[in-house]
Amino acid sequence: MEVEVISKSGSSTGRKITLSDEIFGIEPHSHTMWLSINAYLANQRQGTHKTKTRSEVAGSTKKMFRQKGTGRARQGDIKSPLHPGGGTMHGPMPHKYTQKLPRKVKQLARKSALSEKMANNAFVVVEDMNMTAPRTRTVQEVLNALKLNTKQALFLTAGDNNTLYMSGRNIPTLTMLAADKASMYEIWKSRAVIAEESAIKIIEDSFAGMAHELPEVEHISIPS
Repeated sequence: MEVEVISKSGSSTGRKITLSDEIFGIEPHSHTMWLSINAYLANQRQGTHKTKTRSEVAGSTKKMFRQKGTGRARQGDIKSPLHPGGGTMHGPMPHKYTQKLPRKVKQLARKSALSEKMANNAFVVVEDMNMTAPRTRTVQEVLNALKLNTKQALFLTAGDNNTLYMSGRNIPTLTMLAADKASMYEIWKSRAVIAEESAIKIIEDSFAGMAHELPEVEHISIPS
């Protein structure tokens, strides 16, 4: 499919760029998208939640009263979960929430998110932002020209462009990411996706296995 390249002023450049139908024109697969969103959110959890058991709370270990002859229920020490300030029964303990998905499932989910944005006219290709110094106003003017200044948008850059990143990081409705590092969740949750013209090839190469694939980060829980 062909998409028109928009200038930084919001007008047409008169040029068109060809996008791969296998990436931007497939039927979105809702289940793989759900799996990917679930896994992404689960992997953000640290899993360091912890409550103290009766062996960990402060208190005397002396038996409160004799076992028999008082007419009361038998009791151990004051650290019992039945007493205020005692330990917690069956409370949360540190553990991992990490979920791993097959590579093909992750790729299908990412293709589905891109195709969904394209089908909803929420994917825009702009000419490369060649900036020599950080300037937030320049990026804000692009958003204003595209009428995306009030929408949560994702800007995909061609590689790690620190100048462009610093220009857009102060805009609360904009997320700046390198094209090969944008996750399916970031694409899905944005109301609109803006991509630099040279970032399109990077996106397509990432599905062909030509770009470096980032390893999944596991949140390791360390017991106290």
